Amino acid sequence: MSIADTLFQLAPPPGLLLLIIAAIALVESLALVGLLVPGVVLMTAATSLAGHQDLAVGPVLGAAFIGAVAGDGLSFLLGYTQRERVTALWPLSRHPEWLARGARFFQRHGPLSVFLGRFVGPVRPVVPLIAGMLRMSPRTFTWANLSSALLWAPAYVLPGYLLGRTWQQLLDLPEGLQPWLVALGVLVVILAVVFSWCRHLVTRDGLAYRGLAWLSRRTPLGRRLWRLLAPPHAAEPPLASWLLLILSLAALSAWTLVVIHHQGPLAMDLRLARLLESLALPGLAAFGDVMARAGDLLGVLALTLPWAAWLLWRRQLPAFWHIAGGLVGIALLNTLFKATIGRARPDTPAYLADSLSYPSAHTSTAVVLFGMAAAFASHELPYGRRFLAYWAAIAVILPMALSRLLIGVHWLSDLIGGALLGLVVCALVQLAWQRHPRPRLGPCPWHLLGVASLLLAAARIAWLPPV
Repeated sequence: MSIADTLFQLAPPPGLLLLIIAAIALVESLALVGLLVPGVVLMTAATSLAGHQDLAVGPVLGAAFIGAVAGDGLSFLLGYTQRERVTALWPLSRHPEWLARGARFFQRHGPLSVFLGRFVGPVRPVVPLIAGMLRMSPRTFTWANLSSALLWAPAYVLPGYLLGRTWQQLLDLPEGLQPWLVALGVLVVILAVVFSWCRHLVTRDGLAYRGLAWLSRRTPLGRRLWRLLAPPHAAEPPLASWLLLILSLAALSAWTLVVIHHQGPLAMDLRLARLLESLALPGLAAFGDVMARAGDLLGVLALTLPWAAWLLWRRQLPAFWHIAGGLVGIALLNTLFKATIGRARPDTPAYLADSLSYPSAHTSTAVVLFGMAAAFASHELPYGRRFLAYWAAIAVILPMALSRLLIGVHWLSDLIGGALLGLVVCALVQLAWQRHPRPRLGPCPWHLLGVASLLLAAARIAWLPPV
């Protein structure tokens, strides 16, 4: 079955897909809701499917245009009619700085702000709301809304649409591998939505937080548990970190039991290994070797050395010891799991002669290293941009993990177990960090430290063998 056939089976009918594109554009532009939804990811996925279905580009652009106009129009109407109540609505009640940022943007650019704001991520869903609250002329708003949507729709639709029309020809992948890549893409989109949804569920105004707070007040045991989970300096527990720990620990336990029960590779491990062996794409082996060197002990030391030196120079010892503790902890847990489970590798080169397979240490270490970096970096970013740190971490972790399959030293189930183990350690480090109030780590010369890390990692890859 070709990749196009696979996508035809997964994709909704053309009419429904156009409605989905319009709905994504509407929600992405809608005040309050648009602040919480990863609109770019969802729009790219939907328009890629439209390209694969050979839908005419005109209706796709029209659906995005209508949804964008409707989203901004509803936001303007909300601000115009509910001027006094808007600030009490979640999430603006929790983050009044979003409104303040949009108001400053509106005051700086005047009526042109509605046109410009559609292309400026942090204020896009807020500016139409501000325009309504400040009683902008509906006629002026309508012209700005329509003209900006005419430019916005091609800018957001065409990249995904063209990707959907051309990526199979560009990659020329074997048919057997295509469903796996489709599943990976779908999984990334699902994780984006789930991550965005869960992150806001556990904020102070989120449904999960309010529900657990209500339950904790109902019984003495609940109140004691609530106080036990909360850090000494805070009135409420860090629910996001606790949720990550509980879910990742439960998933790791269940997945490890599955691996132990099979006493060897799973069926999906064998199928994917056979497919990868049949690949003849140039550069895959070299890419796998580069990632193997970047993710081993020397590679991790090269990546972290500039940052560790900066933390020590700035006397940020708590952050230094938490990061060091996370890396030492994952190394010990990897050793313990490998020795306990004793799973053999699919292929064992000489430098891995004494090493076992489950879990993937490269994957778990990458999750801990870049996951902790994203967590620390996100606290230095505005609330609306914190997700960027996590997506940057995912963009590094994913190829580093998949490279272990390309060079044939791990099964797919090893990667899953390694990722879950890494998430457990990330959650534990975050909970330990949140036990006490911490000063900000910035300002940080991140561009200089990043360049230094890349140079050291490149030197390690070029001149030292894998370990």
